[in-house]
Amino acid sequence: MDVGTFEILKTQGKARRGVFQTAHGTVQTPVFMNVGTAGAIKGAVDAFDLKELGCQVELSNTYHLHVRPGDAIVRQMGGLHKFMRWDGPMLTDSGGFQVFSLASLRKIKEEGVFFNSHVDGRKIFMGPEESMRIQSNLGSDIAMAFDECVENPAPYDYVKASCARTTRWLERCKKEMARLNSLPDTVNPQQMLFGINQGGTYDDLRIQHMKDIAELDLPGYAIGGLAVGESTEVMYHILDEVLPYAPQNKPRYLMGVGTPSNIIEGVARGVDFFDCVMPTRNARHGHLFTWDGILNIHNAKYQTDDRPIEEGCQCPTCRRFSRAYVRHLLKAGEMLSQRLLVQHNLWFYNNLMVKIREALDNGTFDEFRAQYSERLAKRI
Repeated sequence: MDVGTFEILKTQGKARRGVFQTAHGTVQTPVFMNVGTAGAIKGAVDAFDLKELGCQVELSNTYHLHVRPGDAIVRQMGGLHKFMRWDGPMLTDSGGFQVFSLASLRKIKEEGVFFNSHVDGRKIFMGPEESMRIQSNLGSDIAMAFDECVENPAPYDYVKASCARTTRWLERCKKEMARLNSLPDTVNPQQMLFGINQGGTYDDLRIQHMKDIAELDLPGYAIGGLAVGESTEVMYHILDEVLPYAPQNKPRYLMGVGTPSNIIEGVARGVDFFDCVMPTRNARHGHLFTWDGILNIHNAKYQTDDRPIEEGCQCPTCRRFSRAYVRHLLKAGEMLSQRLLVQHNLWFYNNLMVKIREALDNGTFDEFRAQYSERLAKRI
C-alpha cells in the first residue's frame, strides 16, 4: 500500500474497520493513539514499553517539543522517531490546542499567534508555516494543521470568522508542507497533513467548514474543538451532523476524546482515530479502567486484596502485582506506582481497540456496544 492509502475493510452501520498506511507502518483502525506529549508517556513509560502495551500510533506535541528541547535539536538527533526510539507510526499535534490552553497569554492575528512560553515566559510566534516547519523537523508521519480551537460556547460571529481563518491557515499549511517534503534533507519526506474541522457547537458552521476543507483533498480529517466544555450529548450531536460531510474514503480523527464509552460511541458514528490523556492522567490518580467499569485503587477495600487490578488482564502490571501492592505504592508516593498504573490503563485502552476491531471484523459491533458502552463508564 502507498503511504496515505486508507482502505475500509468492513462497515457496520456507520462504524468502519480499516487500514491506513504510513511511512512507519500500517495502522489498523479504529485506533487509540497513546499520548507522549514531550516524547515520553507521563508515568515513566518509554517507547519499548509502548510496544509491549499494544500501542500502534504514538502522539507527541509540537508546542512542547519546540519549547524544550527545541525542534532543531530533535532534527539534529535524526528526528523524533530516532530520538525517542519509537519505530512505529507517529502523529504530532500542531500546537494549536496549547495556544488555546494559554488563552490569557495569546494574541491572534492573521499571520499567526503571539504568546508567551509556559516554561520561561519568552515571547513565541507560531503560525501555519512555523507549525509545519517544527513538525517537519520532528519527522512525524501525520502532522496536524495549525488551527484555532475556540472554547464552547463562543459567540457565533467569532466562531464563523475563526473557521474562515482556520481554512486560510490550512491552505498555507498544505503549501508549506509540500515545500518541506520536497527538500533533499527532510527528516520524513512522506509526512502527511490532516486538516481540522472547527465550528464550535454550531451545526451549520461545522458542516460548512467540513465542506470547505474537504475540497483540499488531504490524507485525513480531524474533528477538533470538542471535549472542551460542551456536554457529551452535544459532542455526539456534532459528530452525527458533521461526519456525513467528511470524505468517506479518508480517516476521521476525533481529537482529545475520550472515555472508553466515548470511544465506542465515536466508532459507532464513524470515527477512526482517537487520542486522550485520560488513561495516563487517571492512572496517576489511582483511577483504573476495567471491563466492569472504573476502579478507584485508593478504596480501603483493596488494602489486602491480592488479586490483580483485573482478573485475566494480560498487562505487565496485572501479570505480576496485586491491587494491595499497587495501592500501597500509590499511598506511599512511590514513583513505581505511576508506571504500573499507567501501564495497566494504556493496555486497557489499546486492548479495547483490539476488541472493537474484532467485533467489527465479526459483525458483532452492535452487540459489543450494547454490552459495554454504559458498563465501562460505571464506577465499581
